[in-house]
Amino acid sequence: MLNQDRYQLIQNIINERNTVTVAELSLELGLSESTIRRDLTALDKLGKIRKFFGGATAIKDHGGFHEDSFSNREAVMSEEKTSIGRYAATLINDDDFVFIDAGTTTSRMIDFISNEKATYMTNGIAHGRKLIQKGLNAYIIGGKIKPTTEAIIGSAGNNNLKNFNFTKAFIGANGIDILSGYTTPDVEEAIIKETAINKSYASFVLADRTKFRRIFPVTFSPLAKCCIITDSLSDNKFRNETIIKEVNR
Repeated sequence: MLNQDRYQLIQNIINERNTVTVAELSLELGLSESTIRRDLTALDKLGKIRKFFGGATAIKDHGGFHEDSFSNREAVMSEEKTSIGRYAATLINDDDFVFIDAGTTTSRMIDFISNEKATYMTNGIAHGRKLIQKGLNAYIIGGKIKPTTEAIIGSAGNNNLKNFNFTKAFIGANGIDILSGYTTPDVEEAIIKETAINKSYASFVLADRTKFRRIFPVTFSPLAKCCIITDSLSDNKFRNETIIKEVNR
């Protein structure tokens, strides 16, 4: 096997599992531990992974403050968002008081909501419009409007949200990481998400598989406080932190 092919294979394994040991790689690839250690050193120098004594870990994808517009994000992982949204809608029961966070996956969820006995609240302008078009009992919080996500954010919106007690909250996230938790680029939007989770009996983060092992500037919750609904999961270490539902498995 050529060096470059071996490097790529090792990097793929590390990225999939997040952390692996030299012994694990040696056993799986049928290579000596000394060869694995040399390859990890080379990959570390190339900035592909981070080597530590006895193994290596994947480099986290740290997102910046830039966030694509709502319309651009709608087209990304579209089928996966549809599957996640369809399942999430089935969790709504009669007499639930539901908070639906602004976001593209939570927006997709509204397409499948049919329970007319529940009450809904959102901080998404497009979400509120979709809810009332379906004839559902819906409220929208007041506050500052964020143009890129069409979300209502800020202190006024947060104070408004504190007056309510939800049975369920469905939240969007830009990144999910074991140590950093659920993250997002915007401080004011993070505050709304955090309050909604704290004011809900049960909270669900709706996120496709590309959101895992990504970190954005602001953490709004540790993993354990929310269940995760995703399309599929490649790193089973996340299962040790919270309940995860894979809708495509």
